This record gives sequence, C-alpha cells and structure tokens, in this order.
Amino acid sequence: MRLLPFLLAFGLCGSAMADEAPVGYIKTVAGEATVVSGGAAKRAEVGSPVYIGSVLRTGAKSTLGLTFRDETVMSCGPDTELTVDEYLFAPAAGKLKLGSKLAKGSLNYVSGVIAKLQPAAVSIKTPTGTIGVRGTQFVVRVEEE
Repeated sequence: MRLLPFLLAFGLCGSAMADEAPVGYIKTVAGEATVVSGGAAKRAEVGSPVYIGSVLRTGAKSTLGLTFRDETVMSCGPDTELTVDEYLFAPAAGKLKLGSKLAKGSLNYVSGVIAKLQPAAVSIKTPTGTIGVRGTQFVVRVEEE
C-alpha cells in the first residue's frame, strides 16, 4: 500500500521529461552553470541531459560544453544563455532540424551530422538576427544592451 503513493508522486513529478528523450548531454562544465528543463533548474554536471526547450546558463567565470545526438558540439562561454528550441534527428526518414537561441554571451559551434546532411536545417537565433549554418565551425558573441 505504501508503494502506490510513491508511484503516483513519481509519475506526476517525472512525467514531463520522461516522455521525451534527451537531444544531447553536457560534456564539460567549469564554474557555475545550470540547465533549466521542464521548469526545473538544476546545476549542470557532466552527463546532465539536455531536452528540447532546455535553457543553459553559465555564470560570470564559467563555461559549459554540450554534444547533441548527431555529434554537433556547442561550447558556451561566460555569462551565456542558450535555449534549445528545436531538434529532430531522423536521418533515415530525412527529418533533420536544429534550432537554438543565443540570448546573451558567446557560443562556439561545431557542425554535426545535421549540418553536413542538410545545412539549411540548422539555425542559431540572436536578438539581432539569425545565423544560417553553412560551414563547419563558427563563434558568435551577443553583447547585452
């Protein structure tokens, strides 16, 4: 009888992320960084999952690196906020998409399979424009107003 309340509580609290597979994982962290997924903020640690809708934030003297399922690598510099808006990786079905938003800070991007197979399927939005990925690596910085 005690198991039922536990299962109900776990089911209600964990259902938002349990239905969706991670699109990537944190690979490096130095300093203070957080991952906000499903409305819950957690300290970023190596191996932390990243989902569609996750917001990644780094502190003043911090960095964070993540790798997506298609081997795309993004490295965030200090004082950065990056949101994973879209991710679709089904190459056999021709369904590919990677969209993110860099609200502030700096980002080093290294292309994975999605950009190699369908370059137009990758974009990084910034407050002043959108970067269409046509190469294999770039660095972008968004200054706060």
